[in-house]
Amino acid sequence: MGQYFTNEKLPSNIRKTECFVLGRKFIFLTDNGVFSKDGLDFGSRLLLDAIPLEEVGGKILDMGCGYGVFGIVLAKVTKAHIDMVDVNLRALHLAKRNIVENNVDNIDVFESNVYENVPGKYSSIITNPPIRAGKKVVYEIVMKASEHLEKGGKLFLVIRKEQGAKSLIVDLEKVYNVEVIVKEKGFYVIKCELK
Repeated sequence: MGQYFTNEKLPSNIRKTECFVLGRKFIFLTDNGVFSKDGLDFGSRLLLDAIPLEEVGGKILDMGCGYGVFGIVLAKVTKAHIDMVDVNLRALHLAKRNIVENNVDNIDVFESNVYENVPGKYSSIITNPPIRAGKKVVYEIVMKASEHLEKGGKLFLVIRKEQGAKSLIVDLEKVYNVEVIVKEKGFYVIKCELK
């Protein structure tokens, strides 16, 4: 069985899921080999519900976008321009289809292994980092975000306590001003602002 952060070819089984987020209905096509193939996961929903919308805008990066939940929801509710990136080609294909499905047009989608192909800087970076990819990848995503944030830019992420949230916060505090926005059912939604 392949992991969602690889491009291992699994048999395709595209399905349609629906969810209500921030007072709006969204439809997402999912498939085998992508994160949360059965629909919106608890951690991602918690982050979307907790994120202070007045603090995101301008240009947003959805890092490790999967099939596009963060980018599509934020494009719809903020009207910001969104870049969505992932290393998983199947996820990127689904993200492009989901942009059409949800009728948003202020999004660009492209392949990138972490920040390898990411140009420019962003006002916000949003991520539910791929814990199963390992600590090295997770740390590269959250620590190198600092190089891709504008002055005053913010990184928003969700991580479970049992997956190292407390030690990650200690390390994040070396680079960012860190605030835990929400703790619920072992999940932490964290806001990191450049020092």
